Amino acid sequence: MQFLIENILLVAMALVSGGMLLWPSIRSRRSGPTLTTLQVTQLINGKNATIVDIRTAEEFAKGSLPNARNLPIDKVKDGTGALKKDRPLIVVCANGSKAGKVAAQLRSSGFNEVFILGGGLAAWREAGLPIRT
Repeated sequence: MQFLIENILLVAMALVSGGMLLWPSIRSRRSGPTLTTLQVTQLINGKNATIVDIRTAEEFAKGSLPNARNLPIDKVKDGTGALKKDRPLIVVCANGSKAGKVAAQLRSSGFNEVFILGGGLAAWREAGLPIRT
C-alpha cells in the first residue's frame, strides 16, 4: 500500500495508458470494423455495398466516393429508411473521426454489416482512388 501512495503518479499513468490501449477495441465493438481503402473497394465490388457519406451537403458536393449517398450526420436517424438492411454499409466522413458514432447508430437501428472507411475521404484521395465531383 505504501508503494501505491508513493508512486501515485506512476500508477495513474499506467491506468491511463491501459485505457488508451483498450479504447480502439472498445470502439470497434460498438461501431464496427474499420476498413482500408483496398478492403472498401473489395466490399463495394464483391458485395455491392452502400456507401453512406455523413458529411454536410456542401462538403459532399465538393467531392465524394463514386455512387455514395449523402446522409448528413444530423439526419441519420430520419434517413435510415432509405437504406437496405440486406446490403453492407460503409460509413464515410472527412477523415474517419465521426464515422464511428454514426456506424454505432446504424448498428443499433438493425443494420448488421456496418463498416467504417478508415481515414475517411482523405484516405480515399490519398490512395488516388476516383472521386465524384
